[in-house]
Amino acid sequence: MAQVYHYKRIENGIVKALKNRISWLAERIGDFFRAVGRLLTRDYTIVLVPHSEKRVYNFHVKFITIFAGIFLFFGLAAVFFLYSALAGNARSGFTEQDARLRETQEDLEKLRGEVNQLSRAARSFEAVLSGTLSTMGVNPAAAITGERASLFSGGGDFSREVEDLRRLSVYLSSAMEPVKEIGDILNSQSSILSEIPSIWPIRGGIGHFTQFFGRSPDPFTGMSHLHTGIDISTYRQGDPIVATADGQVAFIAYEPNGFGNYIVIRHQHGFYTRYAHMLSFRVEAGQQVKQGDVIGYIGNTGRSTGPHLHYEVHSGFEVVDPYPYLNIRLNPPR
Repeated sequence: MAQVYHYKRIENGIVKALKNRISWLAERIGDFFRAVGRLLTRDYTIVLVPHSEKRVYNFHVKFITIFAGIFLFFGLAAVFFLYSALAGNARSGFTEQDARLRETQEDLEKLRGEVNQLSRAARSFEAVLSGTLSTMGVNPAAAITGERASLFSGGGDFSREVEDLRRLSVYLSSAMEPVKEIGDILNSQSSILSEIPSIWPIRGGIGHFTQFFGRSPDPFTGMSHLHTGIDISTYRQGDPIVATADGQVAFIAYEPNGFGNYIVIRHQHGFYTRYAHMLSFRVEAGQQVKQGDVIGYIGNTGRSTGPHLHYEVHSGFEVVDPYPYLNIRLNPPR
């Protein structure tokens, strides 16, 4: 029981000490606020004394008024500096936006120039395409539908260039079909040209004519005779000879007093071609060949006065002048 009383006394002492501390702290806080209150409510006299001997001006103000004035001054100064900083940032942003706007305008002007250049190219393309279609027997107005009239007018605001691009898109879409038709026609013509003797019979397009088709003096007897083909020389032996059209090697033969080593190729549409005075062969009888394939080499075999190729074209049972068939796309000069 004595021990319980002992702890109770200690507890009471602690509580009492805390109360004393709290009371002392409350008094100090109260003293502080009372001192501040006395300071703020204290009267001060501001005396203005002019240099001349005139009336002296006295102003009675409280400290709280002075404190409020100082606080207001620094508050306004802070607002001013903050506004100045924000205004500077805004001006910097406006300057940057203005620079970007100028760059955008320059890009738009460049784009406008590209659109105008594209418009000129489109007009040229339209004229060439219309002329090509007309040449091929296709009505351009019927082949190309859509907004073709005044594809590009140029000038005006940028919306006009946008409209021009839209019209060009419509025009190119409508032009795809006739261009495809042209491609189909060219492909069919290319297929036909590969089936008829239509290319130069020496690889690389080299060589020159030494004798044409028709009646001419025989180089051995001097008598007039019908020369049934054309002679092409490169002044040397061994240059590759190519098939002038797709076909099948009909036969390979040798005539010592005539064509020497020669090849006959059978083609479509009743055409035959003969390649004579050859040095050697590159193909066999019955072999299928394509236009441009090497079939042998220029020689001086048989009844010949020098290395050359004697080339013939037969249509059915008739021998014809090979010259009109050589490079149908661009005939070599006689």
